[in-house]
Amino acid sequence: MIFRKFALTFLTFPLFTSFLSADKKQKLFVDTLPELKTGEAPQTWNDTWKGFDPRAEPLDVEVLKEWEEDNIVLKVLRYRIGVFKGRRAMMAGVYGYPKGGEGLPGLLQIHGGGQYADYKAPLTNAKRGYASLSISWAGRISAPGYRVSPNEVKLFWEGKVEDPRYKITTDWGALDAYHAPSRNGKDAFPSIPVADWTLDPIESPRNNSWFLATLGARRGLTFLERQPEIDADKLGVYGHSMGGKLTVLTAGSDKRVKAAAPSCGGISDRYTANPLHLLTVSDPPSLKEITCPIIFLSPSNDFHGRINDLETSIEEIKSKDWRVTCSPHHNHQDTAEYEVATQLWFDQHLKQSFQLPETPNLKLFLPPGKSPVVTLGVDESREISAIDVFYTQQGQTDGGKDNSNNTKNRFWHHSAVSKHNGKWAAHLQLFSVDKPLWVYANVSYKLKKPISGAGYYYGIYSANRFTLSSLMRVSTSSELKKAGVVATLKQQVLIEDFEGDWQKEWFSYNSKKWGIKTHKLYHPAWEAPKGAKLYFEIKAELPNKMIVGLDSYVTEVALTGNNTWQGVKLSVSDFKNIKMESQNDWSEFKELRFDDVEQQRAKKESGEQPRTFGAPWKGKAPEFRFLRWLL
Repeated sequence: MIFRKFALTFLTFPLFTSFLSADKKQKLFVDTLPELKTGEAPQTWNDTWKGFDPRAEPLDVEVLKEWEEDNIVLKVLRYRIGVFKGRRAMMAGVYGYPKGGEGLPGLLQIHGGGQYADYKAPLTNAKRGYASLSISWAGRISAPGYRVSPNEVKLFWEGKVEDPRYKITTDWGALDAYHAPSRNGKDAFPSIPVADWTLDPIESPRNNSWFLATLGARRGLTFLERQPEIDADKLGVYGHSMGGKLTVLTAGSDKRVKAAAPSCGGISDRYTANPLHLLTVSDPPSLKEITCPIIFLSPSNDFHGRINDLETSIEEIKSKDWRVTCSPHHNHQDTAEYEVATQLWFDQHLKQSFQLPETPNLKLFLPPGKSPVVTLGVDESREISAIDVFYTQQGQTDGGKDNSNNTKNRFWHHSAVSKHNGKWAAHLQLFSVDKPLWVYANVSYKLKKPISGAGYYYGIYSANRFTLSSLMRVSTSSELKKAGVVATLKQQVLIEDFEGDWQKEWFSYNSKKWGIKTHKLYHPAWEAPKGAKLYFEIKAELPNKMIVGLDSYVTEVALTGNNTWQGVKLSVSDFKNIKMESQNDWSEFKELRFDDVEQQRAKKESGEQPRTFGAPWKGKAPEFRFLRWLL
């Protein structure tokens, strides 16, 4: 109750200041960051943060909405980010904690691009004994009775308080660190602009939105440490995508962070041509300052936090306490056994209630005249549910700009492991020695009881196991040739026999549906012969419709059911995109998928209407066999 009265007192603060003259406002609001004395922009990470004290200013907390759910106290609120060009900036967010909680660890959750500060993060964290603040650096909020979408953000910018949809949200004041959309029509994350809505009149990292959003996150740590239910010495930070990068920037700039868990970001912003960006707001300067325990969640095909940069990032951090978890085939989203690593990391380092095993130790051997072999040192202190090795030859070593299509679609072979003389080992089948080799291992461990949480996009998951990954090992083509290893994988028409561990080379993001995907068709070993048709057999319990998809192209298949095997033969012309166009051959396709129903949506500006293929599934999940090219 004391906190509520304190917050509501500050809610009247903007009204009070509205009656002040410009001169008195200037005296009341002292700018957060010092002026550039010499007229020169900061040139290093340290100089960029010089003069900023995240604890110096009052928080001016405003509670916009408060409610209870499942004995959890939840609040939509704002706190002061700082004062820039004489105008106050305020960060909105959703805060939650278990009612009556004391001495709780505090978590700062940072959303990604296009995402929202969402009440489900503090709600689920509170159920596990944490107090959490989900900040809305882009202005969007998702909470019961308080939703701020991009349309409401624009209403706030325009001050249309008479509109019934109007909601108070994040206010960057004289600056603009919004995203999707940005208030001034220019995204200041990849650039360092100079404009009337930037802080410094010259090119300066303090004009970049990564810096501003990180500053707002650091002020969020100040909010957390001042809450009576929180132990200020137990603060963690995590986020996904852009929130992953902001997690790294926050952990690198603020020693109050005692544990960090960035996902799909914070490791790959290292290739820009702007030298000032590289020296200040790129990933390496912050990574090199991280001393707290950190776990990186880096799916193998992610376009934003690329797994190829992970080992370099581990070498850059100062912390010796780190882990990585890398799901195979996934791009920018994950499943429960990988997402839960965030919760377990905080349980270990903020609550001391869990202990993760050590990182698997993978070694790569290149025996002459044979296939490459990997050995694994595995921590067996907990019950293991699976050990898997994944490898690819579809990567880049040329140092050029990332080939995003290849990064997102490269195929990862799976190799089973076996134990010999106390060591786990796997043999790798190469398709060619003219291509490099990338390989890593996953070790999955059982949980004694399921753990639930809000995932990357706030979907509620429940995990009964977790996975830790080794660092990736790389061998160049010249190294493969020099060692004299041999390629044993030949081109073949059988794409999948659906036997043994076949699921390891397929993937899905939805465990509640049977739909599956693979990038096998993108690999040259399964390249379609000229004039081939795609063939498979399927057994369904009941009559159904299903879809077969190839990238943005899809076709619909009618199934007879009756638990009998039905052959399906498809030509490339059977697959249509949203405009009902087809491709001339199979060569451009990268992802193959089977599912029950799919809706294709066109870009808004195209005017094309959505098209729905297939239908909701009836009966048991289908069975497949003999997926191959038919000549």
